[in-house]
Amino acid sequence: MSKVKVLVVEDEIIIADGICDTLEELGYQALEPAINYTEAIEIIIDEEPDIAILDVQLSGKKTGIDVARRIREDFHFPFIFLTSNSDSLTLNEAKEVRPQAFLVKPFSKEELYTSIEIALHNFAESKIKEDDFVEKDSIFVKEKGVYTKLKFDDILYLKSSHVYVELYLINGKKILLRRGLNDVLNSLNNYFIRVQRSFVVNIKYISEVKSNSLKIAEKEEIPIGKMFKEGLIKRMNRM
Repeated sequence: MSKVKVLVVEDEIIIADGICDTLEELGYQALEPAINYTEAIEIIIDEEPDIAILDVQLSGKKTGIDVARRIREDFHFPFIFLTSNSDSLTLNEAKEVRPQAFLVKPFSKEELYTSIEIALHNFAESKIKEDDFVEKDSIFVKEKGVYTKLKFDDILYLKSSHVYVELYLINGKKILLRRGLNDVLNSLNNYFIRVQRSFVVNIKYISEVKSNSLKIAEKEEIPIGKMFKEGLIKRMNRM
């Protein structure tokens, strides 16, 4: 898993650097900050951040709200608005682009952390059933109180366990998610398929298929339900 990459778009460089330092202390990866719309878009294209903190007011003709509109239209990742002006006109304009959270200057380290975690959580939840989230190559999972990015290719298989889903990874680790198996499956791409009521596997790592079971990465044996086998074979033949 990798750290969540955060882009700060703030035209006061001292404030931007301070936010980036705090982000690093909190365990995130802070990208080089942008001071205007053009720089922000260039960094988004080059670095592919996971979340952005956008000052509503920026120097130049285009504002943080313009950056947010572009993110929603073309890049599809969460963003937080940063503002020192909380008047109703500014807030109403900002709300139109549906940010995942707001931060009002001055803010504390705890408020910054809370805003990012809420934004990542709300974005992930809102995208579970949307196609554009399924096309991406990773999901956010919470570990040790912080959201991190987990690539689909790092997941071998999933197992339903009561109110949890267990994610088994190629590095031998196991992650617990408090979500239903169907919800998690809908967050993944087409390489994942249900093979039994309690199991979802990553087709990329299937090494052997038997009459009533399969092997993942040549070692883990997973049961196959009768009603799922035909669909599994068809999916494998299309990949």
